Amino acid sequence: MNTSSRKVVIASKNPVKINAALDGLQRMFPEAEFIPEPANVASGVADQPMSDQETLQGALNRVAKAKAAYPDADYWVGIEGGVEATNGELAAFAWVVVQDREQLGKARSGAFFLPKAVQQLVEQGIELGEADDQVFGHSNSKQKGGAIGILTQNVLDRRELYEQAVVLALVPFRNKELYLNPPLKQQV
Repeated sequence: MNTSSRKVVIASKNPVKINAALDGLQRMFPEAEFIPEPANVASGVADQPMSDQETLQGALNRVAKAKAAYPDADYWVGIEGGVEATNGELAAFAWVVVQDREQLGKARSGAFFLPKAVQQLVEQGIELGEADDQVFGHSNSKQKGGAIGILTQNVLDRRELYEQAVVLALVPFRNKELYLNPPLKQQV
């Protein structure tokens, strides 16, 4: 690897998550070359996280397990999709956690509400990707455009939704001086 090459362990083998992580990193650090290392690590939460907190915990767990399994990387990225009930509706979103050797960044994607038919299946314990496939007659939609891709006719797909959250999670890495060594408050 040359000096601008950075090894990135992405805590998933899902091509949507891998591409979202790489694209977000490349947008924030266009001068660098990123070498991906997809890793199949468990989230430590339900296959379908049902709350904001459980979803964030899944992303945090993925990063910790990826770092333990691949300690020689420059970055570790965990992406966890989840849902949360809000006023009788089910919102879908993802949490992204990025870690390097010095710090951790976290961000949540935008959220959107699922159609009732999908919501009912998820509430019965079916993972969102499988529920989408059943309702919309697709196959393996979670490794393609996902629910958001189906519902927007690919105006926005799952990779783009996650990529934006990767960029947001990288804000501390582009501003290390503010996040690692915050200025002291002035006494008034």
